[in-house]
Amino acid sequence: MASLKNVFHTENYLLENGVLLPKVQVTYHTYGKLNPKQDNCIWVCHALTGDSDVYAWWPGLFGDDQLFNPENYFIICANVLGSPYGTTNPLSQNPETNRQYHHDFPAFTIRDIVGLHKRLADDLSIHKIELLIGGSMGGYQALEWAIMEPQRFNNLALIASSAIHSAWGVAFNASQRMAIASDSTWTLYDDDAGINGMKVARSVALLSYRNYRIYKKTQKEKDSNYVFPQQAVSYQSYQGDKLALRFNAFSYWTLSRAMDSMNVGRDRGGSVNALSQVAAKTIVISMEDDVLFPRTDQEFLAAHIHNATFMEVETDYGHDGFLVETDQLSKILKDFLYADSFKVTSLSPVDVTAS
Repeated sequence: MASLKNVFHTENYLLENGVLLPKVQVTYHTYGKLNPKQDNCIWVCHALTGDSDVYAWWPGLFGDDQLFNPENYFIICANVLGSPYGTTNPLSQNPETNRQYHHDFPAFTIRDIVGLHKRLADDLSIHKIELLIGGSMGGYQALEWAIMEPQRFNNLALIASSAIHSAWGVAFNASQRMAIASDSTWTLYDDDAGINGMKVARSVALLSYRNYRIYKKTQKEKDSNYVFPQQAVSYQSYQGDKLALRFNAFSYWTLSRAMDSMNVGRDRGGSVNALSQVAAKTIVISMEDDVLFPRTDQEFLAAHIHNATFMEVETDYGHDGFLVETDQLSKILKDFLYADSFKVTSLSPVDVTAS
């Protein structure tokens, strides 16, 4: 069944920092139908530059002939706050000034994003979700929501994510914002402000999404007699240009700051105590040689979430493996949800150090 794009409107929305964001709208996609028992809902949380059309960016896992298909499931994915795909964002018009926000868009957190997910679920009368799933920043949203409302979810899948955004991740994001700020156009109130800086930011980010091994395999020079290599150089430029066609520097800036805000232990007595509040049966999945979210991040989650299990996916793609290795993910998730005896690697808190 084809996806349906919808818009949810809510009145003034109080952000975690105390700022009131007026007349917020949320764009979301749905696939399939919620059954009478309401036990077939899968809620997907997307990553930094993703959108709500999960069929477009997670094929092989979601689709008509895939593990999660609309014949059996009601699938929903909501575009996050600040993202330029329909949900209120820095290029939206501020109803109080009748001008676009641009630089005046308020800072927000992962918890603010999740608060809108919660409002949408309430509005749709979705009181029980069979599976909440997300990778990378999507995993941040899924984890925060599972802590906020532990009884709403039966199963939780956290992929290539963590309990906090590490100092390493914060440093990557800070470097990307430095690149945007170095663009001479960034101070302008213009939709394209900072766009060239964002291209550089994307190039920096890609180094954390991939790793040495995949670049050696895919960006090797074809001419063995080269003097100055060009393959990797052109690839980095291409990735920056590609993002610039569909994104803007304002959204990139605010969403990277939202990622930095991820800290499940804030005002909850620390990460260990916060993770203990998750009630859903949980699978934590790590990507081999993930530079941005190393295995230790996922081991910490699995060790401190009750009824959690851990698995690692073999991949050459590092962090981006969560978007690529859908055959492995499908098998793991199918076994996790339906196998009578699901054997995985279990971790105890004594096996890992604090995240």
